[in-house]
Amino acid sequence: MTSRERLQTVLSHKDADRIALDFGATTVTGLHCIIVEKLREYYGLERRPVRIIDPFQMLGEVDDDLLDLIGIDTIGAWGRKNIFDIDETCLHEQVTPWGQTVLIARDINLTPDEEGDIYIYAEGDCSCPPSAVMPDGCYFVNAIERQKTIDDDNLNPEDNLEEFGYITDEDLNFLKQDIEKRAATGRAVVASFGGTALGDVAFVPGMGLKDPKGIRSVAEWYMSTMMRQDYIHQVFEKQIDIAIENYKKLWQAVGDKVDVVFTCGTDFGSQESQFCSPDTFRELWLPHYKRMNDWIHQNTTWKVFKHSCGAILPILPGIIDAGFDIINPVQINAKDMDPVRLKENFGDQITFWGGGIDTQKVLPFGTPEEIHTHVLKQCEILGKNGGFVFNTVHNIQANVPIENVVAMIDALKTIRNK
Repeated sequence: MTSRERLQTVLSHKDADRIALDFGATTVTGLHCIIVEKLREYYGLERRPVRIIDPFQMLGEVDDDLLDLIGIDTIGAWGRKNIFDIDETCLHEQVTPWGQTVLIARDINLTPDEEGDIYIYAEGDCSCPPSAVMPDGCYFVNAIERQKTIDDDNLNPEDNLEEFGYITDEDLNFLKQDIEKRAATGRAVVASFGGTALGDVAFVPGMGLKDPKGIRSVAEWYMSTMMRQDYIHQVFEKQIDIAIENYKKLWQAVGDKVDVVFTCGTDFGSQESQFCSPDTFRELWLPHYKRMNDWIHQNTTWKVFKHSCGAILPILPGIIDAGFDIINPVQINAKDMDPVRLKENFGDQITFWGGGIDTQKVLPFGTPEEIHTHVLKQCEILGKNGGFVFNTVHNIQANVPIENVVAMIDALKTIRNK
């Protein structure tokens, strides 16, 4: 099988010739730039600055040579601008606080201030207050909340829609060329594009806006899902309107060259519980998700990817009813997220994209032998009858020992070469 055939087979809940594998196709299945550089060094690949594909989490691009060496079946496609509304087509070399030379968007400066902090500005405009910070000693970026006083009598849903717009011809042409190039590799293309967020707290603070209005505090947003549901419904309805129009244009431009669309990263679970009840999910989110997913399924060949961390077992039936084909990251270390139970109860209804290795304890702190055993067990449980794409439980972080990452890759090669 080709990589694309392999992914399409497991997404159809059938056994492929081997486990399908993703590292780096999305901003929730990636590798910190330090890990990318260390893997390149370990495998003796050409030394060169790692490109930052997501400056928010400092994720590094997995180039073709490393994709080939590991045997990765997927490849990601993103828009022209990042979460800070900064153009990603213009890059420059910068040195990170930990001493790594990287390629990053030209309007991002990684020079620390007197306290050792690095600030990022919406659209790269340093004349405005910063929208994000990488604190001294940190390996990724945190949003800076710029919440104004909320006047409930004059709240305007348009204020929480400012960053969600219809795709321009320029951006569509860029995305079309990028997707065609990536599809030509023979890997399955995952497009992170559309215009939705539906409460994803990574987007709530509006890091790409110079002067965000509306509800921009994460705590205030969570409270609003109970206190201001009419307002939230209006925001979500318009986001889906925008998303569908953008997906129409994308389908007309690239058609089935895209295999999977990553539509939404809203988290519904903490380590021990959920951020909302199943009833609230079905009232506030499900109708909007379903409208988007129904359009995609009725008008395209794409599969729809949903990310939600945490203990989401009570909400998972609603996610399935909303029409999602894929759930990620499958946080097997959260409460009630037992992989055997998940596979038995939902394995024929949704694809588990992730859950291949626990990233809280096993990957960072286990021995190579423990990692090998753990990976084999997870693949045996989740991989039966398709419906599984191997990935870690969320991104691989900066301080994971490289020998542990290699042990995980070696375990996968053992399974896939049987």
